[in-house]
Amino acid sequence: MQPKDMTKNEAFKGFTNTSCPFLPCHKGVQREFNCLFCYCPLIAYECPGPYEVFTDKNGVTRKDCSACTLPHDGYHQSWNFVQRWLEYPVPWSGNPQTEPPTRRPKPHGDDDLEG
Repeated sequence: MQPKDMTKNEAFKGFTNTSCPFLPCHKGVQREFNCLFCYCPLIAYECPGPYEVFTDKNGVTRKDCSACTLPHDGYHQSWNFVQRWLEYPVPWSGNPQTEPPTRRPKPHGDDDLEG
C-alpha cells in the first residue's frame, strides 16, 4: 500500500452515499456531494463555515453547522479544506461566529514572514 502523499489514486478523499435516506442533507453543494465528512471534524474547532450557536437542554453551548456546505462541496475541495484547517486547529471558543468569519490559523512563528 502506498502512502497517501505518493499515490495517484485519490479515492480516499471522498464518496457519495447514494443510498443515504438523508441525501442531500445540505442545500447549495455545487460539486459532487462528499459524504466523507458527514460529521465534520471541525465541529470542536474555529472554522470559517457558517454556524449558529445554541444551548442544549443540559446548558452546554454548541455549534449548529447544518447550514455549512464546505466539508461536502466536492471530493478534492472539501478534503483540502478540512486538511488545511486541521493542520493548525484552534479549539472553538464557544462564542458566536465573528463577522467576517475566523481566518485560517497560522503556525507559530509565521508572523515573522508577513511583511
